[in-house]
Order: sequence, then structure tokens, then C-alpha cells
Amino acid sequence: MKSNQTSYIIPFSDLTIKDVPKVGGKNASLGEMVKHLQPLGVNIPDGFATTSDAYRYFLKSNRLEDDIKKILDEYNSGKIELDEAGRTIRQLFQKSTFPIALAESIQQAYRELSLKFFPDSHENPETFCVDVAVRSSATAEDLPHASFAGQQETYLNVHGREALMKACKSCFASLFTNRAMVYREKMGFDHMKVALSIGVQKMVRADKSSSGVMFTVDTETGFPNALIINGSWGLGENVVKGTVNPDQFYVFKPKLGDSEKTPLLDRMLGSKEMKMIYASDDGGTTENIPTTIAERQSFVLNNDEVLKLARWGVTIENHYGRAMDIEWVKDDLTGDLFIVQARPETIHSMHANGTFKNYSLKEESPELLMTGLSVGNTIVSGKVKIVHDTTDLSGIDSDTILVTEMTEPDWVPALRNSAGIVTDFGGRTCHAAIVSRELGIPAVVGTEKATKTLKEGDHITISSAEGDEGKIYKGRLRFDVEETDLGILPEPATSVMLNLATPESAFKWWELPVKGVGLARMEFIISNHIRIHPMALVHPDRINDEDEFRKIRKLTTGYSDLKEYFVDRLASGISKIAASQYPHPVIVRSSDFKTNEYAGLIGGRYFEPREENPMLGWRGASRYYSENYREGFELECRALKKVREVIGLDNVIVMIPFCRTLTEADKVLAVMAEYGLKKGENGLQIYMMCEIPSNYILAEQFAKKFNGFSIGSNDLTQLILGVDRDSGSMAHLFDESDPAVKTAIREVIERTHKAGIKVGFCGQAPSNDTEYAKFLVDCGIDSISVVPDSVVGVIQKVAEAEAKKGELVV
Repeated sequence: MKSNQTSYIIPFSDLTIKDVPKVGGKNASLGEMVKHLQPLGVNIPDGFATTSDAYRYFLKSNRLEDDIKKILDEYNSGKIELDEAGRTIRQLFQKSTFPIALAESIQQAYRELSLKFFPDSHENPETFCVDVAVRSSATAEDLPHASFAGQQETYLNVHGREALMKACKSCFASLFTNRAMVYREKMGFDHMKVALSIGVQKMVRADKSSSGVMFTVDTETGFPNALIINGSWGLGENVVKGTVNPDQFYVFKPKLGDSEKTPLLDRMLGSKEMKMIYASDDGGTTENIPTTIAERQSFVLNNDEVLKLARWGVTIENHYGRAMDIEWVKDDLTGDLFIVQARPETIHSMHANGTFKNYSLKEESPELLMTGLSVGNTIVSGKVKIVHDTTDLSGIDSDTILVTEMTEPDWVPALRNSAGIVTDFGGRTCHAAIVSRELGIPAVVGTEKATKTLKEGDHITISSAEGDEGKIYKGRLRFDVEETDLGILPEPATSVMLNLATPESAFKWWELPVKGVGLARMEFIISNHIRIHPMALVHPDRINDEDEFRKIRKLTTGYSDLKEYFVDRLASGISKIAASQYPHPVIVRSSDFKTNEYAGLIGGRYFEPREENPMLGWRGASRYYSENYREGFELECRALKKVREVIGLDNVIVMIPFCRTLTEADKVLAVMAEYGLKKGENGLQIYMMCEIPSNYILAEQFAKKFNGFSIGSNDLTQLILGVDRDSGSMAHLFDESDPAVKTAIREVIERTHKAGIKVGFCGQAPSNDTEYAKFLVDCGIDSISVVPDSVVGVIQKVAEAEAKKGELVV
């Protein structure tokens, strides 16, 4: 576009981030990206911005300043309420007129923008004018400590000079929406010192395609290596407001530069019940219509599109030097992707590093009412208040859990007083989620049924501290809050690692000073995220129960090959755990279900025998080469290969459980190689669980076949003492500190080291008793893997033990 820079108008191409005082954060950021990032391949729609001078010129020519100050004084003195103050000021703007010089500047800039897209339209400028989005950008907006997200108005699909001028006036007026006034007060901005810039941007029609939001940091944990994208069909307003449950994509940023990898950690299909479209082709009005079944069952972006957006997100983040909150759209006609906004992420970018706060429930087996997506990583109890519209917002206080279908931007003054928020709809980037994070209020969004299930006055506890899944419990539950200054923890020579089971919680622990994951249990991912027996997916024809077959079809919606469902979901779960500790090693144990546990999976009873003692039966390594499970193990191997070689998380080490004999070890390694997991190839390491007396007795021979050992004290104790670890009546004899067990552990560590391989410990003992960690250090263990809650105590005990051991050596 031809440069038409005046004191009132500046084209995006002439703006940089230094122009925030002139055009606000939103427009300055658009100009910065057009100038610096568009040449790098990031698509930004062209446009122009009005300046803060234009806003003040509008105030002066209409003599509005004194009237606005008077109204604000009445509001501040308590003579009038917020609603009346905001409404009266907005009416002043709507009754005003644009000064001629400003109106002509805006219309001329709009004409030049239109000519760029309709170069032969000089004779009929009103017909051939470009559709635009008219956005508000406050001059104090989108600073690193204040987002101003959603505080002012945006008008889409604006066509023609008359409609443009009307939208511009409404943008000026929106500087005094109730939510914007409350937000400025909270953030310490003077109403009269904030001006408003209008961004006029070439409209990208997305009502027949898709749009959404992207954050370059995990929104719940601040994990910096994950990027999250939310998207839905139609205009992005539904994603931002939380009107729909959108699709969600997680991308691992460190591998985006490798063109041979597809670092997509996870993709979750949202229900996307409706989409926002334009009510007419020549106006700015919109309407929501139901989506089709095909749209609900399809992702709004393919993998290549997700990765393209993610690479743009990283480019934008690197340019600004901070985590970013970005809006994207996909053009209806061309299918091209565009970035239409980028602002600093304001929650985790201000997080004080070094302090770790952990919330945990103290109640045993509380009654779970429903689940959704967690927001806030905390726990709170309160009394339910059902809110349908603004008339229900009275009486909200610090004991109120606000329950609604979705929140609205105008509700912010009431939301800030509440204890927590629960919504039927929305994803992690919706308005309710963004507001709850900024206000420090825990939330669970996208429950789908909260307003229908919960009753006014119910006492509930909402927990967003248990990973991705937010939970609503019945009653007021007791919980603990533990705060740790990670900066004062010692750094022991012995590696302290994590035991992790659920992918949802993996990102939560990224700040803990650990050296990787010593045990990631594959069976937990299978039981919680896949839920179907792998052989039922290989041979669905053997399922005779219609009800079970319907469950399989429902869970595998969108998969023509049922086996791919297992591979994708398992790879996704492993990837999240591996990404959380990259590049530290993450040891993933292949499935170690017992037959009774496998039978409990959907379709499992058709493939599992009945055993008198499953603990000593068909489990671990013996399954992998068996003709009755070998095809299921192939799916496990394919998932592990995808994680390492497709997604690029080559820090994954595979570990084989319950390997009884040397011959069995050879058989398993051969089957793994057949399925693409050959020890040493592409750096693959394969470990063995050392948990059977034969492993201890033949430690040197097993060490020649594997790259490392991990001692599993539960099974080792069971088999050395001859005590069924599941037997309540024998629990008094099950003791990992028994001299026989400790002798075996000490000797296997010594012999393993002589064989030249590493050995870790992943049993429960150090988590339950940090004194046990001292024993392991004394034995010379290479690593100790414990549950997250025990990390701090174990680190301290290990450091003490190392210091004492050093003194004894001297």
C-alpha cells in the first residue's frame, strides 16, 4: 500500500513496536510483523492504523474531555454505578461526529488499501472496496504485564466507507466498556491517559473455513517447550469467547526446526457444536449455526497446517523475545493461513522462577461429579452460583463458584470477586480461561454439563491441579498447599528422576530440578487414554458383544484403521511425558498389565485367559513374543518408534519388565528388532527391569543383553520374600527394607557396575521413606526415580547421604 502516513493515519508497513504510544500494542505489533516477519514467510493481512492523536483530535473537536472527566468523577465518588458511567460515556461518543480532516484521512487510507486489491476500480470506488476488520487497540494495550485482551471491540466484515466510519466511532466508544474500565483500574491505568487507536485490516474470510488462537507456551503450567493451538470452524469469536469446545493441538517447539520430524505431541478433537458465520455477504452481522456431523468429527487443521502455524508462532516468539498470544485464521477461498493478532502472553511471562507451589487433595476417594479442562493449577472450594446472564451476577463473593455455559467479557467486574469458574463450553484459550488466569482464579472449562448437573447453592470443590483434566468434586474438600524455593535445593551427584504415569500431569513438573523420568508406565496410558485392548483393535471381528463394539467405534471415531488409533494415542501420551523432560532421558516401560487387568479393557475378555495368580502369570516379557499378544506388542513398538523417529523425541529409552530368563530376553529383543526397535540403531537404548531373583542371580549375563537396569523393588520384594504384594493379610511381611531384599539390591548394583552398565531404582520405597534414599546412595546407585511429591525430600536426603559418604571416604 502507498504510504499515507499523517499525524492521524499510519500504514502497518510504516509501524514498529516502538510505536505503542501512537497506535497501541495491537496495531504496533501488526506493523512490527508486517515489517520484519512477513519477509520471513509469516502471512499478515495488510492495513493501517489511526493514531492516539486522531483519538484526542476526535475528543477535542467534539469537546468530550470535560464531560468524560465529570462522569468519571461521579463514578469514583460513588454517585453513579459503573454501568451508568460506562453507558453514558459511550453515548457521548456515538452522538459525536468525525472532524472532516480525520474522516478524510481514514477514507483515503481505506481507498488506497482497496486499490491494492482492486487496482482497476478507480471509476467505481464504492463497489470495489475491500472488506476489512476494524479492531480497537488501546495505547497502553498488550504490555508484558497487561494484555487488555477482549476489553475493547472488534468489528468484522466491514464493507464501504459509511460502514467503516460507523465501526470506527464504535471502536472509540468501546474504550469505555465496563470491562475495559474495570481492567484499567485493576492494572493502575488512568482512564484519561489511555487513548484508542483503530486498526483497519484486510478481512480474511474464515466463516466457511476455520480460525482460532495459539499460545507459544503451555497455558496451564508455563512449560516453555510446548505450543498450544485451539481452533474451530467459522470465525474465531467462538473460540475466544468459549462458545464451543475447540480442537486442541500440542506441538513440541525444539523439534520444529527439523524438517524430517513431525513434532505434534497431541491432537484432541473438540465437539465444535456450532460455527459463527456472516449473516449476509455485505454486512458485518454474524450468526451461529449448527455444525454438521462431518465437521464435528473432523479436525479443523491438518498436521502440515498445525506445524506451519507452530513455526510461525516460534518465529514471532523469537522476534519478540517472550511468549506470545496469537490469533490465526484460514482463508475461505485460498486455504492460506494468516496471523491477525499477536500480543504478549501476560501470565507465565511474569512468573517468578524458582518458586514451586503444589496443591494436593487430602480427602480419600472423593465423589467426582464431572470433568473438564483444567485452568489455573490450584484447588478451591465454594458454593455454586448458576449464571445465565448479567442479571444473575449479583451477590458473587469469595465463596462463590460461578457456573455458566460460558463467560462474557462484560462479566469481568463480577468474575474478579469469585472463588472459581466452571463452564459448559470453551477450551484453554477461551475468555473464561484467559480471565481466570489473569485474575488468579482456578477454573474448569468445557465440562459440557455443569449448568445442567450442578444446583444453585451446592457445595463443591474444583481442582485444576491434577493435570490436563480439571475435576469437580462434591462437597468442600480439604487440601494442602506446599511451596518450595527450588533455588535453595542442593544438586546431588546421584540423578533424581521422576516416576510418571499420566501424560496430563507431565508438564506440571517441568520446573522440578530432576534429571529425567526413571519410570513412565505405558499401561496407565493404555487404560486411561486408549481404554481398548490392543488385540480387540487388531481383531475386532472377535468381539461378539454389540455394546462393547459400539464403545470401540465411538472411541475410534475418525479412524478407518483401528490399529492407528492405538498407535496415535499411545504415541501422544508417551510424547507428552518425554517432551516434559527433554533432552534428559525418559525411560518408558512397555506394558505390564496382568491378565485380570487386561481383561478389564474394552474387548479384553475375548483375549485374556483366567489365571489363579495373575501376578505370577502371563505378564511382561512373556507376552511380547507370544502368538496370542505379539500383534498387540507390535502396536506398542510402532508407537515407540513414532515417538523417537517421527516426532523426534529420541530421549526415550525403552524398558522391558518381568523378563524371566536369558532366552526370553533374546526372544523379546528379536521381536523388537523385527518391529523397528533394534538396540543401538538410531541411538536406541533398551533397559530391563531388575525385579526377579533370576535377574539378580544372572545380573552379569543379563547386562550383556541390555543397556541398563532399573530395580523394581515391589516385585523384587514379593519374589524374594515369597509374599503376594496384593495380599492384605500378608501386608505385614511385605518389607522393602528386609535384609534379604537390601542384600540383593546392594549386590546387583555392585555386579551391574562391574559389567559396565548403569542401574537405577524406580521402586516406591524412597517415595515413602526418604531414609531409603540414603541406603541407595551408600550402595552407589546411579539414579533414583520417585513420585513428584517426594522429589524435594529425596533430593535433600540424597545430598545429605552423599556428603556423609564423602566424609567417610576421606
